[in-house]
Amino acid sequence: MHIFIGLAAAVLIVWIAWRLISRIGSFPCPTWLSWILDTPHGKGISGRTAKTLERLHLEPGMNVVDVGCGPGRVTVPIAKMIGPEGEVTALDLQAGMLEKARVSAKAANAENIRFVQAGAGDGKLEQNYYDRALLVTVLGEIPNREAALKEIFTALKPGGLLSVEEVILDPHFQRQTTVRKLAATAGFREKECFGNALAFTMNLEKL
Repeated sequence: MHIFIGLAAAVLIVWIAWRLISRIGSFPCPTWLSWILDTPHGKGISGRTAKTLERLHLEPGMNVVDVGCGPGRVTVPIAKMIGPEGEVTALDLQAGMLEKARVSAKAANAENIRFVQAGAGDGKLEQNYYDRALLVTVLGEIPNREAALKEIFTALKPGGLLSVEEVILDPHFQRQTTVRKLAATAGFREKECFGNALAFTMNLEKL
């Protein structure tokens, strides 16, 4: 019992510190904290991840980019869903996160994933290439959010969707009004929004 309380207190302290630091600047989740992003038992997918996948409206053969993929929590299931005819680009700034995603992909025999070490807005994405793009609790970590969304907009095919997921527990949480303003500036049109003010997924369409 004491161990559990101690661990909970440690997690709370880290979360508070991370939240305070995030007010100073945009910092990605460090690799050593990647376990927070994974499912607790390391197998299968959580209910939250299942909802993320459902809201993407995926189809076999699609090209998808997971921006800020982290350890591959969403990347690997997407790769399985779109099948060998499709491709997932796993984009992350941190080499350590990409390595963890590679390990997860290998364990799942997901061979249709391309790993790219870069930041959103660095100009590494192909133009008019992707059917879907994801920013799962990542938008607030990006220093230049305007440039990132503009690159994603250019990278999507006409009719393609960018899915932005935000949860209040994330130290870099972005409100719906902020997401809408940034998206409109980049040229996106809001298609649908799931959830509530504290936890939501907003699908943005490139017309």
